[in-house]
Amino acid sequence: MEKKYFDNMEGFALGKENLKLMLIGLAIIIVGFILMTGGKSNDPSVFNPEIFSFRRITLAPMVVLFGFLFEIYAIMKKPKSGK
Repeated sequence: MEKKYFDNMEGFALGKENLKLMLIGLAIIIVGFILMTGGKSNDPSVFNPEIFSFRRITLAPMVVLFGFLFEIYAIMKKPKSGK
């Protein structure tokens, strides 16, 4: 019989649902950091104002902050008792 990784989790403080939510939160944080990338100039002596775009200055930090708040929720959520 093949044993699943999440089947025997009695020794863990968090349940299956908490771990899945934490992975989702990690993915949200990664997306936020990806949104921050870019805006460099091909010529180092030329300034590129694209680094001050809405996506990099406003949207990406809000996505990262939401990811961290989601991680706190994932940790604090009480696991459902299966019995």
